[in-house]
Amino acid sequence: MATKRQKIREQLAADSKLKPIKKTRKKRQMTEEQKAAIVDRLAKARAARGPAKNLSIDESIRDLPAEHSLSPAKVKEWIKEQKDLIKGLGKEAKESKDKNLRQLYWETETYIFNLQRYLGDGIYRDNRYGAQKQNTIQHRSVAMAYYPDGTPKRTPGVYYPDIGDVYTNEMAIEDHVNSRKKVSNKK
Repeated sequence: MATKRQKIREQLAADSKLKPIKKTRKKRQMTEEQKAAIVDRLAKARAARGPAKNLSIDESIRDLPAEHSLSPAKVKEWIKEQKDLIKGLGKEAKESKDKNLRQLYWETETYIFNLQRYLGDGIYRDNRYGAQKQNTIQHRSVAMAYYPDGTPKRTPGVYYPDIGDVYTNEMAIEDHVNSRKKVSNKK
């Protein structure tokens, strides 16, 4: 039994000098045995393929353990949460007159971009991390720099392996006072 739409198509095809309209194919019906055979073949193919290799993730971070603070699995969850936040803000937030709403929108967009780039090349570009950007990245000195007199240059808030700790403002003040004493002793 042809539907009204199909009858109209057939009538138009008969009246037209153009090629006839392609008929829609019916979906192939499978028996239960055929379905079971296909399910078995797909299961066998999935098993042969093995676990996901995550080739889209940079090899330097691909094998980080799940407990690591910047593991790819955690970063993917953060991206998902941040994209949900963007959807919640809506397109109106982009052109809103409220500067705080606009700032939140663009900061979230930037954070998502940075997380995606981190998965792609293994370089983390943000100073914050976490689902809500609640944690701060701890910087670590890899190569020391020195003043001409041989004393090391240090920045507060950075971890230095030679002292085995984070260089604090108190340490900076103490070093500054000690350097002044050295200068006054030379005179």
